[in-house]
Amino acid sequence: MSTNPPSKKILFASYFQEPTFESETRRQARERLGQILPLEPYSQDKFTAEDAPGVVAVLANSVYFSPEFYAAAEDLRAISRWGVGFDKVNVDVATEHGVIVTVAPAHMDTVAEYAITQWLATMKRVYTLNSASHQGDFDLRKTFDVQGSTFGLYGLGRIGQQVAQRAKPMLGETGRLLVYDLRDDIHELAQQFGAEAVSDSDVLFEECDTISLHVSGDTTIVGEDQLRKMKPHASLINPSRGNLVDDQAVHRAIEEEQLYYYVVDDPVSGPREIHRGHPRIICTNHNGGITVESVSRLDSMVFSQITDVLQKRVPPHVLNTAVLEHPRVKSYFK
Repeated sequence: MSTNPPSKKILFASYFQEPTFESETRRQARERLGQILPLEPYSQDKFTAEDAPGVVAVLANSVYFSPEFYAAAEDLRAISRWGVGFDKVNVDVATEHGVIVTVAPAHMDTVAEYAITQWLATMKRVYTLNSASHQGDFDLRKTFDVQGSTFGLYGLGRIGQQVAQRAKPMLGETGRLLVYDLRDDIHELAQQFGAEAVSDSDVLFEECDTISLHVSGDTTIVGEDQLRKMKPHASLINPSRGNLVDDQAVHRAIEEEQLYYYVVDDPVSGPREIHRGHPRIICTNHNGGITVESVSRLDSMVFSQITDVLQKRVPPHVLNTAVLEHPRVKSYFK
């Protein structure tokens, strides 16, 4: 007895239907893409082989893509990440199966603005002053000028460069912008922004009044050893991923006055539950790159990327460029 093949479809994260950021841009993008293939929302946090039949493309959030999904997804052509994080996409497996993975670097400046905002807020002790005032404590507190301070960037990729561009003028003639990155061209790149490249990340923790992390992935890079090197008045800003910093260690360091503020753009949940209610640990729900304007840009980019692939055009911002030489992909674009 024969069975009918599954209907082909495009899956998209259910938040593309949420009313908070619904816009004419998003509505029209869904409509245009839906004219190519039916759209179907998903809400799970993992794709397995059971999800694969008929799927041609996915407009993805931070959902995990299992190897079994790729192996079973015979129709799959592309996954477009709404944002730039790709640690859960299984890029190597996608490449092996001839699946294009794109990212959407459409909110770099928005995250940079977030980092700059937190830099200013921590130097001016905005959170402490607000809390004290609401509790009836009207004493003056020591705050610090950004001008003439030392600001450190751990990571000088796309977002780090946007932060550097904004930070350098604010530091003035006597301020220092220190950067650390493993990229081969870091010294030349740092010069473009008037920054000083350091060869050891410990220099940032020893010398900076504020450090901002701009690193991809989830590997912990800041622990007790680094935090103990910081100045007691200094702050650590983490607009990237919560797991980059050891939460137990940073909580302990704040309590022991080894640094003043820790700002992380992740919610108070999971390993960050320990920070709940702490007045000098600021958690912001991974909202740093989300504004009305950035969402519109992200929407336009990811919907266009999927449209390009389905109309047999190579999309911009392909993450796994090696996949373009995959026989399956070459044959498709011909």
